[in-house]
Amino acid sequence: MATPDFVLDLREEIGHKELFLPGVTSVVLRREDETRTALEGPEVLLVKRSDNAHWSAISGILEPGDSPASGAQREVQEEAGVQARVVRVAGVSATPPSVYPNGDQCRFVDVAFELEWISGVPQVGDDESTHVAWFPANALPEPFTESHRERIQWALDSGAPARF
Repeated sequence: MATPDFVLDLREEIGHKELFLPGVTSVVLRREDETRTALEGPEVLLVKRSDNAHWSAISGILEPGDSPASGAQREVQEEAGVQARVVRVAGVSATPPSVYPNGDQCRFVDVAFELEWISGVPQVGDDESTHVAWFPANALPEPFTESHRERIQWALDSGAPARF
């Protein structure tokens, strides 16, 4: 689901005026497994967005009743079909204004999480993306969503305090 029902309901009342919405970015890492060693470096799970064809970390809008951590896990399950465990908050930021093709305006306060892959083979789970795949964290594909580069770096800095 691209736009939650609660946002659609708000849009009926306020039209295209700017909304300030809670969002999450889920940086899912696979540091090592039976086929990879720590020396090869971590991989990050990415989706190719259907709206702009850019690669990015998995992200989404929190639904009423979601905690940020459960929302981050839900987005990973919905968009990529894998199970992941939240490790920590990697950072919190506010995005610049976005204007969508239909005229809707919004900004997000985004909580970026480091997540650890648990299980599952990535697959496209909804119409928000066209591809999903693992990539070496030091070789991100292009075109890439610029704001997500920083969030991925925050998550890779294992054990570091959250950035604000």
